[in-house]
Amino acid sequence: MTTTLSAKDIRALKIGAVGAVAILVFFFGSKWQDRWAQARAGRAELEAKLDAINVDKARATTVPLFEMPKTEDEQKFLFRDKLTEQLKRAGIRNEPLQLLPAKRSSVPGYKLLLVKCSAKCRFSQALDLLARLNENPYLAGIEEFRIKVDPKKRENVDLDLTVSTFAK
Repeated sequence: MTTTLSAKDIRALKIGAVGAVAILVFFFGSKWQDRWAQARAGRAELEAKLDAINVDKARATTVPLFEMPKTEDEQKFLFRDKLTEQLKRAGIRNEPLQLLPAKRSSVPGYKLLLVKCSAKCRFSQALDLLARLNENPYLAGIEEFRIKVDPKKRENVDLDLTVSTFAK
């Protein structure tokens, strides 16, 4: 029994196949679209949480800036100039900075250069300087930070600060 398909039958089969493919595309496409919508909603929720934290992106660095140490002569001038700039930015008038003799550091191959600063300023200026010291790319550490309050004018303080940097 051989049956030949007429043109109408072939056209009906083609339309049926296209319909079956359309049903499959619609079925799987709607599932994919639902997953995509959930993913976008989840992303929007996470972005809203991150925006709610409201952290200044410029100051949210976890690793402070750091320049690799140069030779002792170069490093002391770079460090002293940057520290002087930070003192001026904080509005602190200081006595001339003292370069203390280099010490041996715990890091092999490097010396520890110390710079001592004495100044009279307001308490808020001292705190501003302390908050911004980590912006100095040559700073290795704060060795001494001493504040002495003026008994007559409590807002004014005597500031003694010793900071260090590494040098080759």
